Amino acid sequence: MKNLSLSEWIRNSEVHGFNTFSFEKVREAFPNASEQNLSNSLYRLTVKKRIISVYKGFYVIIPPQYAAKGIVAPTYYIDQLMQYIGKPYYISLLNAAELHGAAHQRSQRFSVMTVYPSSNVSKAKNNILDWVYRKEIPENFLQTKNSETGTVRYSNPELTAIDLVQYEKHIGGLSRTATVLAELAEETDFSKVSNELLDYTSVSAVQRLGFILDNILEEAKQADILYKQLCNYGKKLNYVPLSTRSANRNVEKDTRWKIDINTEIEIDDL
Repeated sequence: MKNLSLSEWIRNSEVHGFNTFSFEKVREAFPNASEQNLSNSLYRLTVKKRIISVYKGFYVIIPPQYAAKGIVAPTYYIDQLMQYIGKPYYISLLNAAELHGAAHQRSQRFSVMTVYPSSNVSKAKNNILDWVYRKEIPENFLQTKNSETGTVRYSNPELTAIDLVQYEKHIGGLSRTATVLAELAEETDFSKVSNELLDYTSVSAVQRLGFILDNILEEAKQADILYKQLCNYGKKLNYVPLSTRSANRNVEKDTRWKIDINTEIEIDDL
């Protein structure tokens, strides 16, 4: 862009409402500059905390409210980043639970659910984002919320509950999952867990969720609804371990949910 420095170009982008940009856009704006010079200039602006690279080739212009820490909340840029990557997504796990009011167990990382193939993303580039993968995104079970720069997508309470069990290793185990579910249960309505949603999720995860609701959280009404939905799904239930990370097999069995109770779950005081 003639007569504008890179810093001025970034400022001009910000003024016109563009809070993120890619390296490709910079190259288009400065076709006569070498790639190395542009990379060096971007690095200097990063050091000055004017911009931050949150993904290879993708930058966020740091707004004043984040300037002191030099770290930008992912909700500020995640929608634009996923458009740049070209993948569907939704905010998931503890971060989705927090959006539904279950904020007791806050996460140090930000869980983004997207689709395979998984990306080889270095944590050194962005150690805040925790990438979680599934085959397909259940679009009909997502919600949207206004963010500082547009909107973000996140799982509804029922999908969030199932994800918390299915991907429990991402949040620290089943005890933490149960603690979050104790708060999230105020928002869930498992009559919404239709065959369509079950097609996207693991039946074994729903069995584990039902067991936790029934036996750990004493949410009998919600557990009964979920059990009915699971029976209506029409698949035979096989015994599955409560914890997939425990090798203990000589354990008590829950005959309703077909669960081998091979671990103890303890919830925190809320």
